[in-house]
Amino acid sequence: MSQELGPGDLASLRLFVDTVRLGSLSAAARAQRITQPSASEALRRLERRLGIELVVRTPRGSRPTPDGARLAEHAERVLAELDGFLAEARSLRTAGRRHVRIAASYTNAEYLLPPVIARYRAVRPEVVVSLAVANSAAVITRVAERTADLGFVEDPEPHPDLATRTVATDELVVVVAPGHPWARVTAPLPAAELTGTPLLLREPDSGTRATYERAAHRAGRTVATPLGVMTSTEALKTAVRAGLGATLVSRLAVAAELVAGELAEVPVAGLDLRRELRAVWRPAHAHDLTAEFLAALRS
Repeated sequence: MSQELGPGDLASLRLFVDTVRLGSLSAAARAQRITQPSASEALRRLERRLGIELVVRTPRGSRPTPDGARLAEHAERVLAELDGFLAEARSLRTAGRRHVRIAASYTNAEYLLPPVIARYRAVRPEVVVSLAVANSAAVITRVAERTADLGFVEDPEPHPDLATRTVATDELVVVVAPGHPWARVTAPLPAAELTGTPLLLREPDSGTRATYERAAHRAGRTVATPLGVMTSTEALKTAVRAGLGATLVSRLAVAAELVAGELAEVPVAGLDLRRELRAVWRPAHAHDLTAEFLAALRS
């Protein structure tokens, strides 16, 4: 005999309370949607656990013993408290799911996501979408540590706890000020010349920097020590326009400047600078709004 109840005994406790309330084990079984033999066995098991006879079975129904009547009152209060606890938890969980926490790399946050967020909010105005901007490594960390529901990065390294999906394709382009010598080249710049030239670059943990370094490595090249390191694409573009040097950035980031002639694109031979923009999330903790937001990307 044991007086400790396990998680499986909660159903038996509900059955006991219903039996007392309805005055019939068969009626309680119907209320719990189980067979009467299963109900009889569950009630006997609860009595064995407690070491107390709870119910007397008669041809006219079931009635509680004096001890059973006392315990039924306690059990009703316990189950009411438990039901209230579960209802509050559901309410909090539902309220939490009216908020989608997104972390995104600079390229995704500045050029890919704004129209998607606007499209999503047009059909789900009650949902709050928050967007935190960080480099790709920090985005991965936020999603893994569950401080973001969904992340957007460039070509992420595999992570054992995260699922990933390609949402767009992109490529890096080399850009210079119109007065830079490379703006006047008539043939693609050799990979060796590009990788051997100190450039203005993003910080090492950024997806843009990682894409360039991986492309150089695949081509058997080593990237020169940067001329300067900046933590945002806008800062790089401003520096290039001022004539400080050349940089590599997403084509999405310089489309307007290339059309306006504020920057010049330098074609490069021998380097594959294409990349995938990807969503990352924790499958074990994803909720409906995560899937809805991903669907808005596809549309």
